[in-house]
Amino acid sequence: MRNSLLVLLLVCGFLSCKNKEVKTANSQSEPQQVVNDTLVFVFASCNDQERKQPLWNPIINHKPELFVWGGDNIYSDTEDMAKMKADYNMQFNQPDYARLRQQTKIIGTWDDHDYGQNDAGVEYVKKQEAQQLFLDFMEFPEDHYLREQEGIYYSYVHTAAAMSVKFVFLDTRYFRDPLSKSEDSDKRYDPWPAEHEGSLLGPEQWTWLQKELEDDAHDYTFIVSSIQFLNDYHYWEKWGNFPAEMSRMYEVLQNAKAKNIVILSGDRHQAEMSKNDQAGLDYPLLDFTTSGLTHTWPDTPLEQSPLRWGEGTKQLNFGLIKIHKPSNTVIFEIRGEDDVLYERFVQTY
Repeated sequence: MRNSLLVLLLVCGFLSCKNKEVKTANSQSEPQQVVNDTLVFVFASCNDQERKQPLWNPIINHKPELFVWGGDNIYSDTEDMAKMKADYNMQFNQPDYARLRQQTKIIGTWDDHDYGQNDAGVEYVKKQEAQQLFLDFMEFPEDHYLREQEGIYYSYVHTAAAMSVKFVFLDTRYFRDPLSKSEDSDKRYDPWPAEHEGSLLGPEQWTWLQKELEDDAHDYTFIVSSIQFLNDYHYWEKWGNFPAEMSRMYEVLQNAKAKNIVILSGDRHQAEMSKNDQAGLDYPLLDFTTSGLTHTWPDTPLEQSPLRWGEGTKQLNFGLIKIHKPSNTVIFEIRGEDDVLYERFVQTY
């Protein structure tokens, strides 16, 4: 009875935040509480190794069990692999990031600027060499199977806090066919027609993804896509540029056996939560975007999106995610410099 009451109080406390998502710039974090039934991890992207990096200290202070890179972990648009290696080394040895590496497991994927070319896909000529440098940066062993595989798609299972959480990392670069450049000067890309046969993931990665999502052994599955899936209302890179691939992903998700699937994305130099209640799942499909560890464009407005839950922000940001196992509740927080809390979202599964 006592344990049931405790869980009820925790759920009520989490849900009381649900209608109070937007926080002012004066909102500060409370001291991080160590709770053995809660998994805490950070998700972030878009980090220029040559800019100031003010968010590592607040990230470290939350004592996350995991730090998840969403791509653009460095900015190294080049075909000179010596330069790319030097750029990775600069970030690897950045003092605050080095402190994070000492206390936290780091996992992740890449996006275009650490892949090697802005908005690049299958055509980038140095992708095999760049893959090895990415794996070095992420400290994969020399004999890891990803050293031989084309592309860096893989999964990682984290077991802690009385739960099992699976991360499925997609490679949206290595196999992606060309984009459709827009003739409209106000747009960068137009979606391909629905019948277009171009691929975003490539056939082998699609087969692998379907198999990964047949796995129902974990409490939560986070799919890490460097580009946004749900927000289809802008003219930059997104899943919606390949409508057939987007439809296929919905079908894969609807047929998946994996429990409680959430999408994490970066790339946009803004943070927002997108939510689709009509995704054909037993729960809302969320796409949590956090992007801009070192640079954003705060003077430009966010595009309108009917799937945006809350307001979003173009301030520097990182995502703090807390999974509370007894109540099957996930708290998503958008945080920034000095650990300012911009928005909080609560989803119970």
